[in-house]
Amino acid sequence: MSVPAPPLTPYGKGLKESGLAVLRTVLDGYIRRRWDVNERGNGLVPEEGPVILASNHIGWLDGPLLIVTTPRPAHAWVKSEMFEGKTGLLMKLAGQISVRRRTTDAGALRQAVQALQAGQVVVVYPEGTRGDGEFTAIEGGVGYLALVTGAPVVPVAIFGTRQAGESSGAKPAKGARIDVMYGVPIQFARHDWPREKESVAEATHLIHEHLLSHLADVRKKTKLELPGKLPAGDNHE
Repeated sequence: MSVPAPPLTPYGKGLKESGLAVLRTVLDGYIRRRWDVNERGNGLVPEEGPVILASNHIGWLDGPLLIVTTPRPAHAWVKSEMFEGKTGLLMKLAGQISVRRRTTDAGALRQAVQALQAGQVVVVYPEGTRGDGEFTAIEGGVGYLALVTGAPVVPVAIFGTRQAGESSGAKPAKGARIDVMYGVPIQFARHDWPREKESVAEATHLIHEHLLSHLADVRKKTKLELPGKLPAGDNHE
């Protein structure tokens, strides 16, 4: 059962947000003009203090969308392959966090913890990659961060960034409706650097159930649907 965490004492300066602020200012208007972005539950994101936004992941646009439109500036775990060339420079300028997948990336974990300890917002995609967005299975990083920092985990359900049958890299048509639904946070008592696999697994399990519940609630209230599995042969990771 989740319980309120004790107040988190700010530690360190966190990750730089000056470049992120510029990016959000420049691109927010563009994204909202190009697509019909509808948000609900923004007020459920705490206005201050550490926050983990745990989002499903169905399409290419999810990342830029959340980096630019979240209620507060946020630092997302982004696959390390994106930190190359001009895109990599942009990711670094925006204060995003490079993460090596298919392994436990201690550096990415440290950066996320650093940001949360400084009272910042971190975005994670617990499914680990783009897919059907159903939260069928999630990875343990979100549970680990929640226990280490005591930060509330806000579920996020995205609809509309990919349509049924489209590839993982498809871009929504101009004017397409996109829905971003924030849910009620779940929070745990803070345990500084927990090492017990059982406690992380239990927290991850509870967060998983919370994400599934949020997704089901959104569907019931809005009748929105996800695009389903990626097309055969689309091996995006």
